Amino acid sequence: MTVTSGADLLAAAPSPTEILIGRVYVWLATNGLEIVIWILGAVLLARVIRWFAGKYANRVESRFSTSDLIVQTEDAKHRRALVDVVAWSLIVGIAIVVIVHILGVFGIPLSGLTGPTAVIGAALGFGAQRIVQDILAGFFVVAEKQYGYGDVVNLTVTGNAPAEGTVEDVTLRVTKLRTTEGEVITVPNGQIIKATNLSKDWARAVVDVPVPSEADIGLVNDTLDRVGRQFYELPRWHDLLLDAPSSLGVISLELDSITVRMVTRTLPGKQFEVGRALRVHIIRALAREGITVPAGREVQAAGGPPATLADQVGRDRDGDE
Repeated sequence: MTVTSGADLLAAAPSPTEILIGRVYVWLATNGLEIVIWILGAVLLARVIRWFAGKYANRVESRFSTSDLIVQTEDAKHRRALVDVVAWSLIVGIAIVVIVHILGVFGIPLSGLTGPTAVIGAALGFGAQRIVQDILAGFFVVAEKQYGYGDVVNLTVTGNAPAEGTVEDVTLRVTKLRTTEGEVITVPNGQIIKATNLSKDWARAVVDVPVPSEADIGLVNDTLDRVGRQFYELPRWHDLLLDAPSSLGVISLELDSITVRMVTRTLPGKQFEVGRALRVHIIRALAREGITVPAGREVQAAGGPPATLADQVGRDRDGDE
C-alpha cells in the first residue's frame, strides 16, 4: 500500500493561476459563447433587414425606370420611406433585446437597475430630449406623408436659412437633402418648423414677365397665350404639362414697366425645368412683336432653384427647336 504524504498532495493540487484559467475557459465555453452567438445573430438579422430594405428600394427604382411614368407616384415614395423607417426600428429593437439578454448572462438583474437607471435617465433626459423630439417629428413626417423619397422640398429650420433640395433619405431622426450643387444637407426632424413640398401631386410653374409700360397689353396677353399653346404642343414638354400655360394678366404696375404673370400646372418637381424653358420662348416671341424687357429687368420664374448645366443644355435645345 502506497502512502501519499502531505507534500505530494500539495504538489498535485492546482495552482490559483490554473484555477483562474480553468474558470475563464469554462465561462468562455458556456456564457461567452452564448454572448458571441447572440451578437452574431443580431448582426446577421440587421444585415438581412437592411438587405430586404435595399432590395425593395432597388425594385421600386427598377419599376420606375422601366415604366412610362415621368415621376414616381406619391404612394411609391411614401412606401419606400416607410420601409426604411420600419427597418431602422426593427434593428433598434433587436439591439435592445440582445443587450437585455447579455445583461442577464452576466447575472445583472434588471430590477436592480431601476434606481441607477432612474438617476441616469434623469441626467440624460435633458440632453436626450432633442433626440426624442427628432424621433417624434420623424414619425409624424412619415405617418402624415408630408414628403418622401424624390420629393423637392423647402424646409424652414430653427435658427437657420431654409434648406432646399431633393429628399434622398428619410429616417425617424433626420432628413437628408441633395441640393442642385450636389451638396447633402442633413436636417434633424425636430428642428423643422415648416416643410414646403414643391412636388406633391402636381406643381405650378409661375413666370413673371416685365414689359414696358407703353406696350400694348392686349398684344402682350395674346402673344403669351399663343406661346403657351405652342409650348404645350411641343413633344418635349407636352408630357410634363397638365394644362397649357396661360396668362393671368397684369399683377403689378411700376413707373417704367408692367408685370404680366403666366402660369401652368406641371408634373411634381418639373416646374423649375418648365419655367426656365418657357422663359426662353416668351422672350423670343415678344422680341418678334417688337416688345422687349425693360433695361435692368429680366423674366423671372418664381420659386426655382439655380439652373444647372443640364438645364442650360435643355435651353439650348429649345432654342434650336
